[in-house]
Amino acid sequence: MGEQPAQEVGYKIWAVDDVVYGPVDMPTLVEWVKDERVLADTWVFTCHKNKWNQAGQMGELRTVFNAVLPGSIPVSHTPLIAGIRPGSLRRVKILGEMNDQQLGRFAQFMEVENARQFHTIVKQGDPGDAMYLILEGELRVRQMIGGKETVLVTLMAGEFFGDISLFDHGPRSADVVANDHSVLLKVSTANLQRMTQEVPELATPFLVAICKTLTARIRADNRRLRDSINVARASR
Repeated sequence: MGEQPAQEVGYKIWAVDDVVYGPVDMPTLVEWVKDERVLADTWVFTCHKNKWNQAGQMGELRTVFNAVLPGSIPVSHTPLIAGIRPGSLRRVKILGEMNDQQLGRFAQFMEVENARQFHTIVKQGDPGDAMYLILEGELRVRQMIGGKETVLVTLMAGEFFGDISLFDHGPRSADVVANDHSVLLKVSTANLQRMTQEVPELATPFLVAICKTLTARIRADNRRLRDSINVARASR
């Protein structure tokens, strides 16, 4: 029999950035409480219990909160990870049906990417191995035809792209370029596979949401094709 994987220890913090940070040990967590970087309503994942709780409800932290601000709860939120605004994940449409704890766990399988203005996030022809969720900024999807740029669509915060690459690993069909500074969450094929194995109850609704979006796109394309055929026939 093979060796059993070591159980993860420590604590993970679901920051107001909508990003999970950690694991960290208890002394570090206590210091963050004292610095008011972790508040009473901050969600904390206890690895050895495989359970989320609000920090103020954790017995081992109650005395720390009372010592920091007796009889009261800190109300100011200080992000644990800079560069991501609170609530950004809530802007992504396909994550709209996830609750707070699901979002916190989902964030563990993401990578944050900051794209400066004019940076090419994906390049046409390159093999695809990830999709991207747009938290902030604006991107354009383009193709270079005859040395000239043709913009296919402009993408805003809350949208996503590259989802087909999660399934077929095929070449990118177009460039995606940042029109201004943008913050993205990268969901790689490897991390999606890990999420499917470790938390299928989380991966399933995420994949269903992607499928619904793809279905809507196909239906819209079919309507456009039908309308084009009808116009062409009417003009004969």
